[in-house]
Amino acid sequence: MITIIAAIAKNNALGKDNKLIWHLPADLKRFKQVTLNHHIIMGRKTFESLGKPLPNRTSIIISRNKNYKVEGCIVVNSLEEAIKAAAEDENPFILGGAEIYKQAIDIADKLDLTFVHHTFEADAFFPKIDTSIWKETSRQDFKADEKNNYDYSFVSFEKL
Repeated sequence: MITIIAAIAKNNALGKDNKLIWHLPADLKRFKQVTLNHHIIMGRKTFESLGKPLPNRTSIIISRNKNYKVEGCIVVNSLEEAIKAAAEDENPFILGGAEIYKQAIDIADKLDLTFVHHTFEADAFFPKIDTSIWKETSRQDFKADEKNNYDYSFVSFEKL
């Protein structure tokens, strides 16, 4: 099962200038719990925004640059190669960026999304979710609090 994991705003915003736009500690905590001990697939810019391999996960970075290397990570040149590199993991996670999401949405089996109930100015966007293909299977709604500045929901979708 291939799972796309993302946090997206009302306007499908993902980020701006290769950075997250909002800070939701609850989403970061959930992201860590869900992806721990799994392969995580991401584009080079997403990896560079993280700054280092995430602990207790196998990082697979997609880069068009054949000479790109990162110690402690697997570097491949396409999404197809990334999926093959994660073959031993029964549930690898795809964590962006926008271009990788666009390529992956057709091959993914599940979407594990955090909807941030706010609109943001952005330059990277998540693809539109086609509800004739994707069925919502779970939802947890949360109100903003002293740690999380926006209302948000954890929502899972599975391919029909």
